[in-house]
Amino acid sequence: MAHIDQYHFYERDWESYEQLRESFEWEIPDQFNMAEYVCDRWSRNRGRVAFFAEDEAGDRRTLTFRDVQIEANRIANYLSEAGVTPGDRVGICLGQRPEAAVGHIAVWKLGAVSVPLSTQFGDDALAYRLDDCRAVACIVDGSSVDTLRSIRSDLEALETVLTIGADPVPTETTWDAVERRSPQQFETEETNADDDAIIIYTSGTTGEPKGVRHAHRLLLGHLPMFAENFMETGTADESVFWTPVEWSWIGSLFSVVMPTLYYGQPVVAYDTDRFDAESAFGLIERYGITNLGAPTTALRMMMQVDDPADRYALETIRHVAAGGEAVGESVIRWARETFDGAAIEEVYGQTEANLVVGDCHSLKEPRPGKMGLAAPGHDVAIVDPETAEPIDEPGAVGEIAVRYEGNPVCFREYWNKPDRTDRKVRNGWLLTEDFGTVDEDGFFSFEGRKDDVIITSGYRVSPEEIEEVIASHVAVTDAAVIGVPDEDRGSVPKAFVVTSDDEWRTPELKEKLENRVADRLARYEYPRTIEFLDELPTTSTGKVRRQSLRERDGIADS
Repeated sequence: MAHIDQYHFYERDWESYEQLRESFEWEIPDQFNMAEYVCDRWSRNRGRVAFFAEDEAGDRRTLTFRDVQIEANRIANYLSEAGVTPGDRVGICLGQRPEAAVGHIAVWKLGAVSVPLSTQFGDDALAYRLDDCRAVACIVDGSSVDTLRSIRSDLEALETVLTIGADPVPTETTWDAVERRSPQQFETEETNADDDAIIIYTSGTTGEPKGVRHAHRLLLGHLPMFAENFMETGTADESVFWTPVEWSWIGSLFSVVMPTLYYGQPVVAYDTDRFDAESAFGLIERYGITNLGAPTTALRMMMQVDDPADRYALETIRHVAAGGEAVGESVIRWARETFDGAAIEEVYGQTEANLVVGDCHSLKEPRPGKMGLAAPGHDVAIVDPETAEPIDEPGAVGEIAVRYEGNPVCFREYWNKPDRTDRKVRNGWLLTEDFGTVDEDGFFSFEGRKDDVIITSGYRVSPEEIEEVIASHVAVTDAAVIGVPDEDRGSVPKAFVVTSDDEWRTPELKEKLENRVADRLARYEYPRTIEFLDELPTTSTGKVRRQSLRERDGIADS
C-alpha cells in the first residue's frame, strides 16, 4: 500500500507558503481504514519500531509495527468473537501505553467505533460516556477498572470487558489471555473514508459532554499541519515523537500518535499518573526525541527545572508544538534557548476540527503573539458570531470558523444531538466558539472562548493575554483569569495564581503582578483581585477549567 502523495509535500521545494497552500488539494480515497495506514502497511518491515514504551517504575520495552499488527489482530478476533460488529462502540480507557493505540487499531480493523476515555474519569463521567454512546465493550487498565466495575450494572449495553494490569473477575477477560489464545491473523474490514471510526467526548467545561463523531478521513485531515514538521529537514525519517498528555483526547491521539504512525515513525509511550518535568527531560535524552507536543502548562512546569540543557542531552529536539492555551513569548524564548534553536509553534484546533492553524517556520517567519496561518487545505476565517458571515476587516474581533464541507478534519456531527450540530455548523462554517482576529497577512490571533472573554468598560479582554503576563513572573508557575461582576465596569478580571513557593504569597507580589499587567497591557486589563491557589482546576485534557473558578466564586451555576 503506497503512501498518498499529497501528504508528502515536504519532500518538495516550495518558494513560499502561499504557493504550498494554493497547490494543496485533499486526496481522500473512497475506501480508507486508518488501521491499514497506521499499522498494516508498515508491518512487512519486521524491524521497524512503532513504540518505545516505559513506565514510572522504569520498565522498558520496544514494539515494532509487526508486533502492533499481531496484537491488534488478536484483539480484533477476540472482540469479533464476543459479538462486536461494524458500527458498534468500544471504550478505550487506558493510560499512555502501546495497548491504547493497539486497542483503537483493533476496533478500526473490525469496522467498529472506538471511544477514548480518560483514566482520570470518576464514576459519573465514565458512566455518562459509556451509556451515552451505548458502548458494547470496554478495554480498561488497573487504574480505572474499579471505577468501571462500580458502574457496570448500570450500563445495559456493555457486555464485554477486557482488562490490563488487573486481576479479572469472572465476567472479564485479560489482555494476556487474549494474546495467548486468540489467532494472530485478521483481515481488516473494508471501510469508506466517511464511515464512523471514533467518538471523542468534549471536555464539557459547560453543560454535559458531547460525543464528537469522526470518520476514518479524520486522520488525513490532520496530516497537512503535521507534515509541516518535516519541512525543517525535508524528511520524516529518524523522527521520534512524544507528548506527555494521556492518549484520550484529539490533541494527543491525532496531533501526535496516529499521524506519527502514519508516517512509519516511532512514538514514545510513558505510562505515569502525573507529569514530572524532570522525567520529561530524561525521556528526551533517553530516546532521542525529535518532536515534542505539549500543553503550555507542561512547558511552564519544565521551565522550573534548573539548567536542563547543562544536565541533559537535548540537541535532538527539532520541533516543539504547544496547544490548548496561548503559548506566550516567555515560553517561546525559554524553549528556543533550552532546545538549541528548535522551531517552536503554537497550534490551534479543537475536538470538532483540529490542527487548522499554526506556523510553518521553513516558509514563513512566525509573528510574536500570533497563532499562525491557516494550514494547507483548511479555509479558516473570522465570522460574525450571530450571522456566521465572514468579517473582512483585518484585526476585527469575531468567531474563528472553519469551512465545513469537504474538509476531512471536521466532525460529522454530535452523537444524538442534532440541535447542537445545527448550532455548531451554520452558513457552511464550523463555528469554533472561540473569539479571534486575523491580520492583513493571514496571521490569526486567539482572543478567548465565547464564555471566557471579559467585557470591561466596553473593552474585550482576553484572559489568556493577562495569564501570560502574570505567568512570566519568576515567582509564578501558573495563572488563570476570569471575569467577575463589577458595578461600575460590568466585569473586571480576577486572577488565580500558583506560586513556586509559599513565601511568595504576599500583598507585595499581588501589587507587582497588578502593575506588571497594567504596564505591559493596559490599565483596564489589570486584575482587580488576585487569589493564591495551590493548584488550578483542569480538565482531563490539561486545560484550565475556568468554569470551576467561576463556580468557586459563586458567579456560575454548577
